[in-house]
Amino acid sequence: MRLGLYVNLYADQSDRPQLADAVEQARLAEEAGFDWVVLGERHLHRPGYHEALTSLTWLAAHTDRIGLATAGLIAPVYHPAWLAETLAHIDVLSGGRLTAGFVLGYRPEEFALYGTEPRDRVARFTECLDLVKRLWTEESVSHEGRFTTLTDAFLSPRPAQSPRPRIWNGGRVSAALARTARMCDGWTTSFNELDAELPEKIAEYRGYERGPDTLGAEVIVCREGYAAPTSQDARKALEEPLRGLYDAYGDWKRTSADAARYAQQWDDIEARGVIGSPDECAERLGGYADMGADGVILRIQPPGMPQADALRAIETFGKDVLPRLTR
Repeated sequence: MRLGLYVNLYADQSDRPQLADAVEQARLAEEAGFDWVVLGERHLHRPGYHEALTSLTWLAAHTDRIGLATAGLIAPVYHPAWLAETLAHIDVLSGGRLTAGFVLGYRPEEFALYGTEPRDRVARFTECLDLVKRLWTEESVSHEGRFTTLTDAFLSPRPAQSPRPRIWNGGRVSAALARTARMCDGWTTSFNELDAELPEKIAEYRGYERGPDTLGAEVIVCREGYAAPTSQDARKALEEPLRGLYDAYGDWKRTSADAARYAQQWDDIEARGVIGSPDECAERLGGYADMGADGVILRIQPPGMPQADALRAIETFGKDVLPRLTR
Protein backbone atom coordinates (compact mmCIF):
# COMPACT_ATOMS: atom_id res chain seq x y z
CA MET A 1 0.00 0.00 0.00
CA ARG A 2 1.47 3.31 -1.13
CA LEU A 3 0.49 6.61 0.44
CA GLY A 4 0.14 10.06 -1.11
CA LEU A 5 -0.29 13.47 0.50
CA TYR A 6 -2.74 15.80 -1.26
CA VAL A 7 -1.19 19.21 -0.62
CA ASN A 8 -3.41 22.21 0.04
CA LEU A 9 -2.89 24.89 -2.65
CA TYR A 10 -5.50 27.32 -1.34
CA ALA A 11 -3.83 30.69 -1.01
CA ASP A 12 -4.27 33.99 0.77
CA GLN A 13 -2.31 37.21 0.68
CA SER A 14 -0.02 36.09 3.49
CA ASP A 15 1.44 33.08 1.66
CA ARG A 16 1.71 34.23 -1.95
CA PRO A 17 3.91 33.33 -3.71
CA GLN A 18 6.24 31.28 -1.53
CA LEU A 19 4.21 28.11 -0.90
CA ALA A 20 6.20 27.73 2.30
CA ASP A 21 3.58 25.54 4.00
CA ALA A 22 3.35 23.21 1.01
CA VAL A 23 7.13 22.84 0.88
CA GLU A 24 7.26 22.09 4.61
CA GLN A 25 4.55 19.45 4.23
CA ALA A 26 6.19 17.87 1.18
CA ARG A 27 9.57 17.62 2.90
CA LEU A 28 7.99 16.09 5.99
CA ALA A 29 5.99 13.64 3.87
CA GLU A 30 9.19 12.59 2.09
CA GLU A 31 10.91 12.04 5.43
CA ALA A 32 7.88 10.20 6.82
CA GLY A 33 7.82 7.67 3.97
CA PHE A 34 4.95 8.89 1.80
CA ASP A 35 5.21 7.88 -1.86
CA TRP A 36 3.77 11.00 -3.50
CA VAL A 37 2.86 14.60 -2.95
CA VAL A 38 -0.24 15.27 -5.03
CA LEU A 39 -1.65 18.54 -6.36
CA GLY A 40 -5.07 19.39 -7.70
CA GLU A 41 -6.15 22.19 -10.01
CA ARG A 42 -8.65 25.01 -9.63
CA HIS A 43 -9.25 28.28 -11.46
CA LEU A 44 -11.38 31.35 -10.78
CA HIS A 45 -11.24 30.91 -7.02
CA ARG A 46 -11.46 34.41 -5.56
CA PRO A 47 -9.65 33.77 -2.24
CA GLY A 48 -6.72 32.31 -4.16
CA TYR A 49 -5.43 28.98 -5.45
CA HIS A 50 -1.84 28.35 -6.52
CA GLU A 51 -1.37 27.19 -10.12
CA ALA A 52 -0.69 23.45 -10.13
CA LEU A 53 2.20 22.93 -12.57
CA THR A 54 4.43 25.76 -11.42
CA SER A 55 3.69 24.67 -7.84
CA LEU A 56 4.69 21.11 -8.72
CA THR A 57 7.96 22.42 -10.16
CA TRP A 58 8.58 24.37 -6.95
CA LEU A 59 8.01 21.24 -4.86
CA ALA A 60 10.31 19.27 -7.15
CA ALA A 61 13.06 21.77 -6.44
CA HIS A 62 12.57 21.43 -2.68
CA THR A 63 12.39 17.63 -2.41
CA ASP A 64 14.70 14.80 -3.40
CA ARG A 65 12.92 11.43 -3.63
CA ILE A 66 9.18 11.66 -3.19
CA GLY A 67 6.95 11.17 -6.23
CA LEU A 68 5.21 14.21 -7.72
CA ALA A 69 1.67 13.70 -8.95
CA THR A 70 -1.40 15.58 -10.09
CA ALA A 71 -5.00 14.52 -9.47
CA GLY A 72 -5.96 15.99 -11.64
CA LEU A 73 -5.27 18.46 -14.38
CA ILE A 74 -8.25 19.45 -16.52
CA ALA A 75 -6.96 17.94 -19.76
CA PRO A 76 -9.63 19.34 -22.12
CA VAL A 77 -8.61 22.97 -21.53
CA TYR A 78 -4.94 22.53 -22.47
CA HIS A 79 -3.15 22.54 -25.80
CA PRO A 80 -1.64 19.02 -25.96
CA ALA A 81 1.83 20.11 -27.10
CA TRP A 82 2.17 22.70 -24.33
CA LEU A 83 0.94 20.21 -21.74
CA ALA A 84 3.25 17.43 -22.96
CA GLU A 85 6.28 19.72 -23.02
CA THR A 86 5.63 21.22 -19.59
CA LEU A 87 5.03 17.85 -17.91
CA ALA A 88 8.05 16.33 -19.65
CA HIS A 89 10.24 19.10 -18.29
CA ILE A 90 8.91 18.61 -14.76
CA ASP A 91 9.86 14.94 -15.10
CA VAL A 92 13.34 15.90 -16.30
CA LEU A 93 13.88 18.50 -13.57
CA SER A 94 12.70 16.11 -10.85
CA GLY A 95 14.81 13.19 -12.02
CA GLY A 96 11.88 11.12 -13.21
CA ARG A 97 9.41 11.54 -10.35
CA LEU A 98 6.27 12.65 -12.22
CA THR A 99 2.88 10.95 -12.36
CA ALA A 100 0.41 12.95 -14.48
CA GLY A 101 -3.18 12.65 -13.31
CA PHE A 102 -6.07 14.13 -15.29
CA VAL A 103 -9.80 14.76 -15.07
CA LEU A 104 -12.48 15.87 -17.52
CA GLY A 105 -13.46 18.92 -15.49
CA TYR A 106 -16.98 20.04 -14.63
CA ARG A 107 -17.09 23.82 -14.00
CA PRO A 108 -18.45 25.82 -16.96
CA GLU A 109 -16.48 28.85 -15.78
CA GLU A 110 -13.16 27.04 -16.16
CA PHE A 111 -13.95 25.90 -19.68
CA ALA A 112 -15.02 29.42 -20.64
CA LEU A 113 -11.80 30.83 -19.18
CA TYR A 114 -9.77 28.76 -21.65
CA GLY A 115 -12.11 29.24 -24.60
CA THR A 116 -13.38 25.66 -24.68
CA GLU A 117 -16.85 24.13 -24.51
CA PRO A 118 -17.95 21.61 -21.88
CA ARG A 119 -19.77 19.63 -24.59
CA ASP A 120 -16.41 18.95 -26.26
CA ARG A 121 -14.62 17.81 -23.13
CA VAL A 122 -14.54 14.06 -23.86
CA ALA A 123 -13.31 14.53 -27.42
CA ARG A 124 -10.73 17.07 -26.29
CA PHE A 125 -9.62 14.79 -23.47
CA THR A 126 -9.01 11.79 -25.70
CA GLU A 127 -7.20 13.82 -28.37
CA CYS A 128 -5.09 15.57 -25.75
CA LEU A 129 -3.98 12.40 -23.94
CA ASP A 130 -3.25 10.59 -27.18
CA LEU A 131 -0.99 13.42 -28.31
CA VAL A 132 0.70 13.81 -24.94
CA LYS A 133 1.69 10.15 -24.95
CA ARG A 134 2.85 10.28 -28.55
CA LEU A 135 4.94 13.39 -27.96
CA TRP A 136 6.50 11.75 -24.91
CA THR A 137 7.48 8.58 -26.78
CA GLU A 138 7.85 9.27 -30.53
CA GLU A 139 10.64 10.97 -32.43
CA SER A 140 8.21 13.05 -34.48
CA VAL A 141 4.44 13.53 -34.37
CA SER A 142 2.16 14.72 -37.15
CA HIS A 143 -1.56 14.92 -36.47
CA GLU A 144 -4.58 16.60 -38.00
CA GLY A 145 -7.45 16.30 -35.58
CA ARG A 146 -10.65 17.98 -34.58
CA PHE A 147 -8.94 20.43 -32.22
CA THR A 148 -5.19 20.16 -32.81
CA THR A 149 -2.90 20.07 -35.83
CA LEU A 150 0.77 19.15 -35.47
CA THR A 151 3.37 18.80 -38.22
CA ASP A 152 6.63 17.05 -37.39
CA ALA A 153 6.32 18.07 -33.76
CA PHE A 154 8.75 16.70 -31.19
CA LEU A 155 9.97 17.26 -27.66
CA SER A 156 13.58 17.72 -26.71
CA PRO A 157 14.19 16.73 -24.03
CA ARG A 158 11.56 14.06 -23.65
CA PRO A 159 10.63 12.80 -20.14
CA ALA A 160 13.29 11.22 -17.96
CA GLN A 161 11.18 8.12 -17.33
CA SER A 162 11.14 5.32 -19.89
CA PRO A 163 8.96 4.73 -21.75
CA ARG A 164 7.10 7.69 -20.21
CA PRO A 165 5.59 8.96 -16.92
CA ARG A 166 2.54 7.11 -15.64
CA ILE A 167 -0.89 8.61 -16.31
CA TRP A 168 -3.85 8.56 -13.93
CA ASN A 169 -7.41 9.59 -14.64
CA GLY A 170 -10.35 10.34 -12.39
CA GLY A 171 -14.06 9.75 -12.94
CA ARG A 172 -16.77 7.53 -11.53
CA VAL A 173 -19.19 6.64 -14.33
CA SER A 174 -18.72 3.55 -16.50
CA ALA A 175 -17.66 5.54 -19.57
CA ALA A 176 -14.88 7.19 -17.55
CA LEU A 177 -13.69 3.85 -16.16
CA ALA A 178 -13.59 2.32 -19.64
CA ARG A 179 -11.73 5.36 -21.02
CA THR A 180 -9.24 5.18 -18.15
CA ALA A 181 -8.55 1.50 -18.79
CA ARG A 182 -8.10 2.17 -22.50
CA MET A 183 -5.87 5.25 -22.28
CA CYS A 184 -4.30 5.50 -18.82
CA ASP A 185 -2.27 3.54 -16.30
CA GLY A 186 -4.33 4.11 -13.18
CA TRP A 187 -7.69 5.22 -11.87
CA THR A 188 -8.05 7.80 -9.09
CA THR A 189 -11.34 7.71 -7.22
CA SER A 190 -13.28 10.72 -6.05
CA PHE A 191 -12.74 11.81 -2.46
CA ASN A 192 -16.44 11.16 -1.89
CA GLU A 193 -16.67 7.72 -3.49
CA LEU A 194 -18.53 5.53 -0.99
CA ASP A 195 -16.63 2.58 0.43
CA ALA A 196 -19.53 0.30 -0.39
CA GLU A 197 -19.20 1.26 -4.07
CA LEU A 198 -15.47 0.70 -4.35
CA PRO A 199 -15.17 -3.10 -4.77
CA GLU A 200 -17.64 -3.10 -7.65
CA LYS A 201 -16.04 -0.03 -9.25
CA ILE A 202 -12.54 -1.49 -8.93
CA ALA A 203 -13.67 -4.75 -10.48
CA GLU A 204 -15.43 -2.88 -13.28
CA TYR A 205 -12.35 -0.78 -14.04
CA ARG A 206 -10.03 -3.76 -14.09
CA GLY A 207 -12.51 -5.69 -16.21
CA TYR A 208 -12.31 -3.29 -19.14
CA GLU A 209 -9.85 -3.98 -21.92
CA ARG A 210 -6.60 -2.11 -21.52
CA GLY A 211 -5.05 -0.16 -24.34
CA PRO A 212 -1.90 -1.55 -25.96
CA ASP A 213 0.29 1.31 -24.70
CA THR A 214 -0.91 1.35 -21.08
CA LEU A 215 1.54 0.61 -18.27
CA GLY A 216 -0.84 -1.05 -15.83
CA ALA A 217 -4.21 -0.66 -14.15
CA GLU A 218 -3.49 0.59 -10.66
CA VAL A 219 -6.21 1.91 -8.37
CA ILE A 220 -5.57 4.98 -6.22
CA VAL A 221 -8.23 5.78 -3.62
CA CYS A 222 -8.58 9.44 -2.60
CA ARG A 223 -9.69 10.01 0.99
CA GLU A 224 -9.93 12.63 3.70
CA GLY A 225 -7.28 11.72 6.24
CA TYR A 226 -6.13 12.64 9.71
CA ALA A 227 -4.15 10.59 12.23
CA ALA A 228 -3.94 11.63 15.88
CA PRO A 229 -3.43 9.87 19.22
CA THR A 230 -7.20 9.32 19.56
CA SER A 231 -10.19 9.46 17.23
CA GLN A 232 -11.52 12.37 19.32
CA ASP A 233 -8.31 14.32 18.70
CA ALA A 234 -8.58 13.63 14.97
CA ARG A 235 -12.17 14.81 14.84
CA LYS A 236 -11.38 17.96 16.81
CA ALA A 237 -8.64 18.94 14.35
CA LEU A 238 -10.38 18.03 11.11
CA GLU A 239 -14.12 18.43 11.43
CA GLU A 240 -14.57 22.22 11.41
CA PRO A 241 -12.21 23.05 8.49
CA LEU A 242 -13.47 20.06 6.50
CA ARG A 243 -17.09 21.17 6.91
CA GLY A 244 -16.07 24.56 5.55
CA LEU A 245 -14.51 22.93 2.51
CA TYR A 246 -17.57 20.77 1.89
CA ASP A 247 -19.87 23.78 2.15
CA ALA A 248 -17.77 25.49 -0.52
CA TYR A 249 -17.86 22.37 -2.69
CA GLY A 250 -21.63 22.45 -2.60
CA ASP A 251 -21.45 25.64 -4.66
CA TRP A 252 -18.44 24.72 -6.84
CA LYS A 253 -19.92 21.37 -7.79
CA ARG A 254 -23.42 22.63 -8.51
CA THR A 255 -23.09 21.39 -12.10
CA SER A 256 -21.51 18.06 -11.10
CA ALA A 257 -23.41 14.79 -10.70
CA ASP A 258 -21.89 14.18 -7.26
CA ALA A 259 -22.71 17.59 -5.74
CA ALA A 260 -25.10 16.08 -3.19
CA ARG A 261 -22.33 13.96 -1.70
CA TYR A 262 -20.79 17.07 -0.16
CA ALA A 263 -23.85 17.67 2.01
CA GLN A 264 -23.24 14.58 4.16
CA GLN A 265 -22.89 14.43 7.92
CA TRP A 266 -19.61 13.94 9.77
CA ASP A 267 -20.37 10.27 10.44
CA ASP A 268 -20.69 9.69 6.68
CA ILE A 269 -17.40 11.47 6.00
CA GLU A 270 -15.62 9.60 8.79
CA ALA A 271 -16.94 6.27 7.51
CA ARG A 272 -15.23 6.77 4.15
CA GLY A 273 -12.13 8.54 5.44
CA VAL A 274 -8.84 7.50 7.00
CA ILE A 275 -9.45 9.39 10.21
CA GLY A 276 -8.70 8.47 13.81
CA SER A 277 -6.03 6.85 15.93
CA PRO A 278 -3.01 5.15 14.33
CA ASP A 279 -4.61 1.74 14.80
CA GLU A 280 -7.86 2.94 13.23
CA CYS A 281 -6.06 4.56 10.28
CA ALA A 282 -3.93 1.46 9.67
CA GLU A 283 -7.05 -0.69 9.72
CA ARG A 284 -8.78 1.60 7.25
CA LEU A 285 -5.81 1.59 4.88
CA GLY A 286 -5.59 -2.19 5.14
CA GLY A 287 -9.26 -2.36 4.20
CA TYR A 288 -8.60 -0.45 1.01
CA ALA A 289 -5.73 -2.79 0.18
CA ASP A 290 -8.11 -5.72 0.66
CA MET A 291 -10.51 -4.06 -1.81
CA GLY A 292 -7.75 -4.03 -4.42
CA ALA A 293 -6.37 -0.49 -4.04
CA ASP A 294 -2.68 0.00 -4.80
CA GLY A 295 -2.42 3.33 -3.03
CA VAL A 296 -4.35 5.94 -1.05
CA ILE A 297 -4.08 9.72 -1.40
CA LEU A 298 -4.91 11.56 1.81
CA ARG A 299 -6.25 15.11 1.94
CA ILE A 300 -5.11 16.12 5.41
CA GLN A 301 -5.33 19.92 5.44
CA PRO A 302 -8.57 21.59 4.35
CA PRO A 303 -8.46 25.38 4.11
CA GLY A 304 -8.52 26.85 7.59
CA MET A 305 -6.59 24.06 9.31
CA PRO A 306 -3.46 25.42 11.03
CA GLN A 307 -0.17 24.27 9.55
CA ALA A 308 0.89 22.79 12.89
CA ASP A 309 -2.14 20.46 12.90
CA ALA A 310 -1.38 19.29 9.36
CA LEU A 311 2.27 18.61 10.21
CA ARG A 312 1.30 16.62 13.29
CA ALA A 313 -0.96 14.39 11.23
CA ILE A 314 1.69 13.82 8.52
CA GLU A 315 4.23 12.92 11.17
CA THR A 316 1.79 10.56 12.90
CA PHE A 317 1.03 8.75 9.63
CA GLY A 318 4.76 8.31 9.04
CA LYS A 319 5.74 7.31 12.55
CA ASP A 320 2.73 5.35 13.78
CA VAL A 321 0.62 4.25 10.76
CA LEU A 322 2.94 3.36 7.87
CA PRO A 323 5.00 0.89 9.96
CA ARG A 324 1.79 -1.08 10.54
CA LEU A 325 1.19 -1.56 6.81
CA THR A 326 2.48 -4.13 4.36
CA ARG A 327 4.44 -2.06 1.84
